[in-house]
Amino acid sequence: MSRTSLGFLRRMRMDVSPIRESRDFRLLLGSSLVTMFGSFITLVAVPYQMKELTDSPLMVGLVSVVEFVPMVVGGLWGGAIADALDRRKIMIYSEVGLCGASLLLMVNALMPEPQVWVLFVVGALSAGLYSVRGPSEQAVINRVLKLDQMGAAFAIQGMTRNIGGIAGPALGGVIVVSFGPATSYGIDVVSFLLSLTLLVRVATVAPAEDAAPPSLESLLDGVRYAVRRPDLMGTYLVDMAAMFFAMSNALFPFLAEHYGGENERFALGLLAAAGGIGSVLASLTSGWTAHVHRHGLGVIVSAALWGVGVAVAAIMPNIWLIVACLVFAGGADMISGIFRGMIWNQTIPDEYRGRLAGIELLSYSAGPMLGNGRAGLMSHLGGERFSLGAGGLLCVGGVLALGALLPRFRAYDARTDEHALEQRARRGEQSAAA
Repeated sequence: MSRTSLGFLRRMRMDVSPIRESRDFRLLLGSSLVTMFGSFITLVAVPYQMKELTDSPLMVGLVSVVEFVPMVVGGLWGGAIADALDRRKIMIYSEVGLCGASLLLMVNALMPEPQVWVLFVVGALSAGLYSVRGPSEQAVINRVLKLDQMGAAFAIQGMTRNIGGIAGPALGGVIVVSFGPATSYGIDVVSFLLSLTLLVRVATVAPAEDAAPPSLESLLDGVRYAVRRPDLMGTYLVDMAAMFFAMSNALFPFLAEHYGGENERFALGLLAAAGGIGSVLASLTSGWTAHVHRHGLGVIVSAALWGVGVAVAAIMPNIWLIVACLVFAGGADMISGIFRGMIWNQTIPDEYRGRLAGIELLSYSAGPMLGNGRAGLMSHLGGERFSLGAGGLLCVGGVLALGALLPRFRAYDARTDEHALEQRARRGEQSAAA
């Protein structure tokens, strides 16, 4: 193999230096992975139990609806407290609360007559707690890694998240059908306990001495900071547009039924896993992203390619080619996420990192929720292929339009951006002082 080929492979290879060099990052990653598997099992068990109790698709759908407001409130408040309190403690307390919520679900499932209202109340509580935990989990990464490792860290986190997203639901389906919801919730409780044993070993992440106390004013201050930064607003708006127009998970059961033939269940599993498979493949070959400095342009191109993958899926003649297009789309979305993560983690001051992480959580959570609603409505009007094709093309158009309307975002360059330079200088001063 030539030196050129070896150099190309080295540039493509995933950068695992965050795992190798940071003990706290390893602990955080392990905690997140354990929690994720348990949570995905519960994510399968709750709708399954609701179906068994009510036999109503509407009731199953309402479980997600009641989670939306707690997610929004929890994300914003979680960001405010992440900048004012010890981020590690916030994560620990949130995990304790989530463990208690899963325990309530297990107790309810063991009752002779499980109560439907418990699924709604605990579902809303869990959504709020997850959203409170999320900003601290993202913001703490800035404290345990070097700035130039942020892209690699985002790729590693994305890979583990997508591996969990592929394996967790599959395992959850087997467990809940074979052993029942109570066993599924019990496994989730154990996963939280294991996660807590890792989290308590992470070093304390105290807030800045002059950190503003959590309040509505501090939260609004974070929003104002984001609005003043066109590069940050670009990451939020482009991602939300891409997800709103091209997210199509709601179509998967119907695509599987119409094009899966006798292997409908297998086809549904492939469709559900396709985006995650693409994301994992993109993460494993993400080393090249460290050599790209025009991160804003990278977000725009990657988000547009996500839309292209979805649009092309609409004209594919069979389920295998549809899945291949969705794998490509998932990979493009992962690359977009890596570049967004670089902008977020390399340019936002630590005193704002928690509040901005809360806004980020809302931007990449609300888009898919609304996008699936859009996909369902367009499918109702014109069918699954129309929804896929039109949604993908609207995504491309929307992303390119936003790129044109946000020239500072499009022109962002990590080598010359004032915020990136300022954060590198501050990190250098802190290292010198230490």
